[in-house]
Amino acid sequence: MTLGIIGGSGVYDLDGLEDARWQEVETPWGAPSDAILTGRLGGRDMAFLPRHARGHRLTPSDVPYRANIDALKRLGVTEVVSVSACGSFREEMAPGDFVIVDQFIDRTFARAKSFFGPGCVAHVSLAHPTCARLSRAAAEAARAAGVTVHEGGTYLAMEGPQFSTRAESEMYRAWGCDVIGMTNMPEAKLAREAELCYASVAMVTDYDCWHDDHGAVDVATVVRTLTANAEAARGLVRGLPERLPARDAPCPEGCDRALDHAIITAADARDPELLARLDAVAGRVL
Repeated sequence: MTLGIIGGSGVYDLDGLEDARWQEVETPWGAPSDAILTGRLGGRDMAFLPRHARGHRLTPSDVPYRANIDALKRLGVTEVVSVSACGSFREEMAPGDFVIVDQFIDRTFARAKSFFGPGCVAHVSLAHPTCARLSRAAAEAARAAGVTVHEGGTYLAMEGPQFSTRAESEMYRAWGCDVIGMTNMPEAKLAREAELCYASVAMVTDYDCWHDDHGAVDVATVVRTLTANAEAARGLVRGLPERLPARDAPCPEGCDRALDHAIITAADARDPELLARLDAVAGRVL
């Protein structure tokens, strides 16, 4: 088992790794967001990728999601914990709290959302888009780091980069969403296609703009809370290896077998060029 961490806003590095080094990884989908920091932590192989690149150079729409997931898979990553900033739609999910997301509503529209396409069509299940086993370990590690944790929540993924209007914020609350962010989609979809266990840790920075007592969300407010959340996120990561035993059997959630019955295109009708690009992501079934 190799654990991959995708660091969101405010989390651009990971300290404490043994034999740490930044590696450039080439993929058929282009370059990932940045080099990937690899090493060992608590006896576990680790790989860390800053989603927005060091220095926060990439907007949510410009993150190369396919290249990021492919690069992690090429490095042998089997479990991915995504850490990202979010706004909250619930009074009880306060700034500084962490929400372990288990459902998504995808409102993004300007991003490539699948590794598959013409020449090799596949449909994976997203009924349960996160790995419950990995999510439990992330929740336990966050609590051990002193964070207030909410297990379970629906994440509304918006395109951005602008924040919500008040009307949008109220609508998403009425839909039953708990938090809002800009980066977990299509990341979670691609992780499922790549047969990776995926957990989403959403770090609350603000109340979006629905909350009368907190005013409209702005970058200054977000950054202040991000700074406090970043160290808590590193504490979560440091506590993950001991709470995530190596597994010598298939994932009980079935994440590592997501493609077993997903590919629809007949073998003799598949596009060889696309198949070559899928070598890391879908090599097990192709």
